[in-house]
Amino acid sequence: MEVINHLSYNSVVILSFFFISLFSLILNYLTKGKSNKALFSSYRSNMLSPLTYVRLVTHIFGHADWNHFMNNFLYILLIGPMIEEKYGSINLIIMILVTAIITGILNSLFSNKRILGASGIVFMLIVLSSFVNITTGKVPITLILICIFYVVNEIISGIFKKDDVSHMGHLIGAICGFVFGFYIFK
Repeated sequence: MEVINHLSYNSVVILSFFFISLFSLILNYLTKGKSNKALFSSYRSNMLSPLTYVRLVTHIFGHADWNHFMNNFLYILLIGPMIEEKYGSINLIIMILVTAIITGILNSLFSNKRILGASGIVFMLIVLSSFVNITTGKVPITLILICIFYVVNEIISGIFKKDDVSHMGHLIGAICGFVFGFYIFK
């Protein structure tokens, strides 16, 4: 009990996101992938089904396997608390939900693929992190470098690589990060 007294739930949104996603991953293993298909991935489906709309958000909690989960949450746990502290928990929830919904809708409209995972949220957080120390009228060099390394790489990968990665989801997350960053610091 002494150890628990020294722990701090320091980033409510990010840690809750982590634990919901971890639960989803465990559930996916227990159901042999059925929970991901039913709840934690977004794809073109019957517009009359309420689950179609639920999955527009819940796809960010699902992950294909431990490596997929770990790769996303290494970034989220590293960058997320700083973003939550800077922008506030409510604003971060709104940014995560908006990014998830836009990604789910655009994927349903323009792709036949099933998407899942928090990669779009990772890209949103990465781009937002470039805005943390912005000063009025100045473009941070870190923002330019993020564009070069992450965004350009995703465009190139989306064009030339044939894999199961949703490069469109990554780009949507990055674009949302730009919009949120410029909107907050207009």
